[in-house]
Amino acid sequence: MHELVEFAVEKAQELGASYAEARFEEKNGTEVVMKNGNPEGLGILADRGIGIRVLVDGGMGFSSTNLLTKESVFDAVKRAVKLAKAASKVRNKPIQFSEESFHEVFYEVRMRKDFRDVGAEEKMEYLKRIEESVLGSGITVPMRFLSYRDFMWHKIFMNNEGAMIESIIPRVSITYNLVVLEEGQMEQAPFVQRAFSGGLELIEKDEPWERALNDVKALRRLIKEGKKPPEGKVDIVISPEVAGIAVHESVGHPYELDRIMGREAAQAGESFVKPEMLGERIGSEAVTVIEDPTIPNSWGFYLYDDEGVKARPRYLIREGIISEFLMNREYAAYLGMKSNASARAINYNREPIVRMANTYLAPGDHTFEELVEDIKLGVYMVSFNEWNIDDRRYQQRYIGREAYLIENGEIKHPVRKPILEITTKGLWSSVDAVGKEIEMFPGTCGKGEPGQGVPVWMGGAPARLRDVVLRR
Repeated sequence: MHELVEFAVEKAQELGASYAEARFEEKNGTEVVMKNGNPEGLGILADRGIGIRVLVDGGMGFSSTNLLTKESVFDAVKRAVKLAKAASKVRNKPIQFSEESFHEVFYEVRMRKDFRDVGAEEKMEYLKRIEESVLGSGITVPMRFLSYRDFMWHKIFMNNEGAMIESIIPRVSITYNLVVLEEGQMEQAPFVQRAFSGGLELIEKDEPWERALNDVKALRRLIKEGKKPPEGKVDIVISPEVAGIAVHESVGHPYELDRIMGREAAQAGESFVKPEMLGERIGSEAVTVIEDPTIPNSWGFYLYDDEGVKARPRYLIREGIISEFLMNREYAAYLGMKSNASARAINYNREPIVRMANTYLAPGDHTFEELVEDIKLGVYMVSFNEWNIDDRRYQQRYIGREAYLIENGEIKHPVRKPILEITTKGLWSSVDAVGKEIEMFPGTCGKGEPGQGVPVWMGGAPARLRDVVLRR
């Protein structure tokens, strides 16, 4: 494969490309599914190919092939060059890439318990443990969807500017969807996922069977004890899970520079953020939002992006100030900046575009008890059932699933479906304190045309929001 990616880059230059890159990707893995205690079968993932991207006269072209012969790769190179030449004729401004330093690197995430050494029946045992944990609780859970998935993700990236990056990253996940039925009422924990880059030891340490048990207990308590939430201006404490979806949707997406510059308008939406907003205040001094692909064993982990740029933490908001956008080489060049390694593709047959990896609300200096103790009337929102955000990522709504009344500094009974409707600036400006402990939650972030769902983490520390409007 090293020979083929080098061949592709050389042939693209011979055909007139001023810039050329080739990216080989291979994925191999398994999936097992259980529904209501019954195994539903075994899935096998086996996929590999090469994607080629070129610049010719300021136009960009991309092509791919899963036939790994020199003849097929050369045909893909010719298609990419032809597309780039056609694109150059209709562009008002030629595409340029930022100047970057490149390396020759191999890196690998090691597994203490290699899932390739474990059979499908043993992997199914993880799902059986969830099943037994939930059913052994005495709670009626009539619908139980459980899945396990793993895959090895092998990449080789090369360009004509000196990059040669090879990586091997194992990824493993468990997902469950549970419905609780008590007293004729139904509540659901919709598709909870636990996911990591690494081996089975991470699943075993995480104990998703215990998390599933806690979820069904919380749902039963909500059915039996849940009351209406307060309405009007109150204080809210949001958990790391709720903080995570908020930073992902109202900070990560609108800070993608391709979206800011208009590329995503007809695909994944626009952004209220403009390039000249760098340095503006968007939240209180308590708010710092970091985007970091280098977190070990994270679901969105990588050390070099799919343009060969070395990854680092990106501070999107620093103490309430907009300090950085997510950028690839193309859009960084528009602002005269360097890329911050935000280019990602989900497969060899997709072009790399600006994406998130692991986005979180940075920890503060408060204990959880301190966040709650001086709230006279409020709500602690632990998890959400639903979120909505507008096309420009400014107006948003979060509907709580597990949530509790806070009264005179104490957490009381569950409340049903509290609704937080707020603007992005209003949300982050209302934060007056952030907790010390962080927790991360996996997701699949969708974007692009054709669509690309990439693995990400989102989360952070709990936070206290003062005098925000709660609806029900």
